[in-house]
Amino acid sequence: MRDVTPLVRRYAQARLWRLTRQAPDRAQAALLRRLLRAARHTRFGRAHDFRGIRNVDSYQKQVPVRGYSAFWQDWWQAAYPDLVDQTWPGRIPSFSMTSGTTTGRSKYIPHTPAMKRAAVRGFVDLLCHHLVLRPNSRVLGGTALGLVGPVDLTEAAPGVDVGAVSAITANALPGWLAPRVLPPREIAELTNWQEKISRLAPLSLEKDVRFLGGSPNWLLLFLDEVAKARPGRAGRLADWYPGLELIVHGGVNFAPYRQRFAELMQGGHAETREMYSASEGVFAYADRGDGEGMRLHLDGQVFFEFIPAAQARDNNPERFWVGNIETGVDYALAVTTAAGLWSYLVGDVVRFVDLSPPRLIVVGRVENGLSAFGEHLIEAEIADAVAAAAAATHVSILDYCVGPVPQAGRNRHIYLIEIVERARPDTAGALAARIDESLRIQNEDYAELRKSDLALAAPEVHLVAPGGFMRWMKQRRGLGGQYKVPRIVTDPSLLGDIQTMVLDHSIGGPAHDA
Repeated sequence: MRDVTPLVRRYAQARLWRLTRQAPDRAQAALLRRLLRAARHTRFGRAHDFRGIRNVDSYQKQVPVRGYSAFWQDWWQAAYPDLVDQTWPGRIPSFSMTSGTTTGRSKYIPHTPAMKRAAVRGFVDLLCHHLVLRPNSRVLGGTALGLVGPVDLTEAAPGVDVGAVSAITANALPGWLAPRVLPPREIAELTNWQEKISRLAPLSLEKDVRFLGGSPNWLLLFLDEVAKARPGRAGRLADWYPGLELIVHGGVNFAPYRQRFAELMQGGHAETREMYSASEGVFAYADRGDGEGMRLHLDGQVFFEFIPAAQARDNNPERFWVGNIETGVDYALAVTTAAGLWSYLVGDVVRFVDLSPPRLIVVGRVENGLSAFGEHLIEAEIADAVAAAAAATHVSILDYCVGPVPQAGRNRHIYLIEIVERARPDTAGALAARIDESLRIQNEDYAELRKSDLALAAPEVHLVAPGGFMRWMKQRRGLGGQYKVPRIVTDPSLLGDIQTMVLDHSIGGPAHDA
């Protein structure tokens, strides 16, 4: 297989030269004008007088912020699945079906060829930064392995397909890259996740794998299969894939998995990079080191707006864009795309760590804070607490979720945590104590409620046997790189459903810090 890395590096150098000269506000304003011009004759464009919009300010005055429900009920539901000239010109050829991270209810997100091309460009941009920062890289001289979700599509109407975003973008890779990618089609099309990784693991060991991509929790499950296929080795990536250079992850907060990946990467020369993408588009990618934020994908067919997180549910919130954002502020993300989303609330909360160029971190979900008792915890604080507890107790977290449990005089949080190692008798209690300690330090409201255990009792931890969350997802959602366990579960019925499934196989009874 010819190593095309030197050729792509030349493109990377030219691309990064252009990016360094890109003015974020001008790039985004120009993109918005193009989107408005393209959709001015649609039903949505006529209703919001796109012809009369001259700049970002007038756009924000004429087009309100909407969530999925409003778009579905007012603009898509009546015509679905045959949306023609509704919110985007022409017929929408694809819908990305998402399980709904928090509620579990399916959503159907319009997807167009322009968004498919933009997603590829986002990935290539991430790759460009890797190649330029590592001048000796040969990442494209071997095989790329991506743990993607389902690749099957359902025809919902003539010329209209519905499926996971991984299925819609399955054939979008550049021609020079596609032959170098695992899994092959016959394995990618398998609907049984366990069978898929069982067949892929030994096959991958026959290849010169230099790139790994996927959600960190699914990557760990896959690497467990690799370890089974190659027994007797030290259990490190360098033993299985000596040429591995790059691990691209996304979909969930990386903090609880960082320690485990660091252990797996010992003795090798791989690095990790995060990519922020969703069914709605590719939003950002890591252009620097781990934990330094992700660079906003300014020319990826997505115009970005940022609403102060506290106003995310207001009817007329303040709205910012790259021309006037600030660092250190928690914003709810809204996007306008070349698929007919207009000031659409994605549901994520982001925080900028740099403005030149704009770099952000994802700190949680709009609807996914934990404040059942006034504790006002955000997802990032919980993820950091779980990561700190894992490091302090020397365990590796595979998956987890947390939910509030109101009890007479003993309100508390229950954590369901799946670990890789065999549990010790004190593991659950040690995790509970460390999580509690970390949250007290991070969050004053939580610390106040925890005083004397009066308003909020100590957290309770249940250790779930390996495979517990997989069983739940297999029966309730499906398996594969697109699907994930909700981190914060405030719906009592959903929390009960998860508990019933995974705690039937518990390896540790409840333990807390009281």
